[in-house]
Amino acid sequence: MKIATLPLFRLPAPFRHGRFGLPALVTGLLLELGGSVAPKAADRITGRPFATRSEVLARHGMAATSQPLATQVALDILKSGGNAIDAAIAANAVLALMEPTGCGLGGDLFAIVWHDGSKKLYGLNASGRSPASLSLAELKRRGLEKIPPYGPLPVTVPGAVDGWFELHRRFGKLPMSRILEPAIRYAEEGFPVTELIAYYWDRSVPILRKWPGFLEIFTIDGRAPRKGEIFKNPALASTLRKIASGGRDAFYKGEIAKTIAAYMKRNGGFLSYEDLASHRSEWVEPLGVDYRGVTLWELPPNGQGIAALQILNILEGFDLAAMGFGSADYIHRFVEAKKLVFEDRARWYADPDFANLPIQGLISKEYAARRRKLIDPHRAARRYDSGNPALDQGDTIYLTVADNQRNMVSLIQSNYRGMGSGMTPDGLGFILQDRGELFTLEEGHANVYAPKKRPFHTIIPAFVTRDGKPLMSFGVMGGATQPQAHAQILIHWLDFGMNLQEAGDAPRILHQGSSQPTGEVMTDGGRLVLETGIPYESIRELVQKGHQVGWAVGTYGGYQAILYDAEQDVYYGASESRKDGQAAGY
Repeated sequence: MKIATLPLFRLPAPFRHGRFGLPALVTGLLLELGGSVAPKAADRITGRPFATRSEVLARHGMAATSQPLATQVALDILKSGGNAIDAAIAANAVLALMEPTGCGLGGDLFAIVWHDGSKKLYGLNASGRSPASLSLAELKRRGLEKIPPYGPLPVTVPGAVDGWFELHRRFGKLPMSRILEPAIRYAEEGFPVTELIAYYWDRSVPILRKWPGFLEIFTIDGRAPRKGEIFKNPALASTLRKIASGGRDAFYKGEIAKTIAAYMKRNGGFLSYEDLASHRSEWVEPLGVDYRGVTLWELPPNGQGIAALQILNILEGFDLAAMGFGSADYIHRFVEAKKLVFEDRARWYADPDFANLPIQGLISKEYAARRRKLIDPHRAARRYDSGNPALDQGDTIYLTVADNQRNMVSLIQSNYRGMGSGMTPDGLGFILQDRGELFTLEEGHANVYAPKKRPFHTIIPAFVTRDGKPLMSFGVMGGATQPQAHAQILIHWLDFGMNLQEAGDAPRILHQGSSQPTGEVMTDGGRLVLETGIPYESIRELVQKGHQVGWAVGTYGGYQAILYDAEQDVYYGASESRKDGQAAGY
């Protein structure tokens, strides 16, 4: 693995805090002023320069979440006789309370489960659909060119609670009352808000405060809770108690559903009791591609998981290890592969119930070989056209838990845009999601808005097997960052020899500005943002190849992972330093 030295310079405060991009010319001038300094963790005696800590090792169980208290709850469930599925649900419920900036009962859920009893992977799509009473014609009648990000119009059916019960019905062991008890107790007694969550909470309050019910539930004296401050949500505790005793129907057909429907109607929304009562999750077959001796598994659309598969298929044809981590050659090829894939993502990824999607073609090796030939090794493309494999051939939380029966769960759950739409139904303690913003209003597009349709989705869990056996459960939060980061995690691990912790902590590359499923089209090549740790020589070369290079803060996602070493019968856990989280085992 090649590790180069890092640039030594201090950006002006507006750039350090991500308020402005950095034009290529200014980038080059700043870099020329630099010397070099070792990565911040380069003095680790084990020689893992990017790792912020060692991997966590344990034999009987492992949990990795973005909040330490949620990790501890998962371990408590495992130790009390629950399995990985029980523990994942319990941790998700706690995160719905403690990290409302990323998830909640008003959001959606996706999961991949390795069930050791059947030696098989299972995929769950627990995403909700658009309101039956809201039409494309109505949205256009309002003069909209796109669905707004907040308020009543982007609200879709919240699928997370049904997802919990589907997972529990099929694989759960402990009663749901026991699983939800920790979240209920914390909601009533309160918990200390952690640093990063407090930061994002504070940013959300000015945006969402105008929507009915938000200030009453999610602020203290009209402001966000501060780091270390105790926050309680008795309304959410009450909702969770009703769910624990009444099951999923208490949420989708009982008083909770009636309260949501009445609130939406009163505030100009379209989500109805019938929309909630008719909701269902869907079990789906995960899709996998081989890469360097392992198989990466993702869920099919309406999510974006197969973008990671497409990226790896293209990059498999290059000797990335020889190029070296942080090299301009590697970063250039990664970014160009991402651009190619995201053009397909913009055209093809949608609810398969409403479009005939060429999914197998998109993830085929033959299609990847054709797309790979479009990459110019010396020049960044300003745009690519999407491919047609059918014709060619003829803000989010992530958690993972593993138990002593060798079951493993990869679960991701989100409101979208951090805290969601701002719509906070009376006395329920959660915010409804705004996933409907991700529909396009472009007629004829695969992802065009339609009633009772699932929008294009960004949240994706991942799983890795080797020779048909479980190897790693992982995920990375962060919108369009996710498939890019999924691919980078495997590349860091397999091509550059990093361990599980280092693979997540190593500096990431992120390309922004590709064409989007919501209708925006890339015409200028987009923007490449790089975390601290990429050599300045590489950045200079990337600028010379035509990349628009800049910096950003807080856009690189958040990684959690568990790896199973079958030979030693040991779990490895990792939780990256960009979040407040923890990996722990017993």
